[in-house]
Amino acid sequence: MVQTRMMTIQSVEPRASNSEQAHRLPLAARSSPLVAPSRRERGFTLIEVMVVITVILILLGMAIPIYTHSVRRALEERLRHNLDTLNEAIFQYTLDKQKTPESLQDLKSAGYIDNVPDDITGSPDTWETESGEDFIMSLDQKEKGGIIGVHSGSQQVGSDGKAYSTW
Repeated sequence: MVQTRMMTIQSVEPRASNSEQAHRLPLAARSSPLVAPSRRERGFTLIEVMVVITVILILLGMAIPIYTHSVRRALEERLRHNLDTLNEAIFQYTLDKQKTPESLQDLKSAGYIDNVPDDITGSPDTWETESGEDFIMSLDQKEKGGIIGVHSGSQQVGSDGKAYSTW
């Protein structure tokens, strides 16, 4: 007696992931407290969020002083450039016209500058001019008076420890 065994072949389906299994469950079973939601559905823990915020704050704490320092240096460099430009324009005006300008607007109207630049205070009206009552800038200068130089009107202290008005 020969006994034969018949084997049945069953199709094997790939196993579904936890999230797919959760989506296959009926809605009542998904929201059931007995079925634990997957990590993806839970979101981040409070500690994870606090760690990320702490790292961001540390990076900001390092970046903000560097940024403010670079902004201040850029403003000071612009002030130095404006002072050089205005004082050079006053000198050129005096050589060309044989007299010093009466105001910064004279430099603009004569075409030596396009406009009066802003002081470090942000306004073109705060420039302090040096009077040239008893001063001659050129041997050909015919009239005394006018302005012979410009300084900032700001009393703030620069990064070099000196007031902007002394530059």
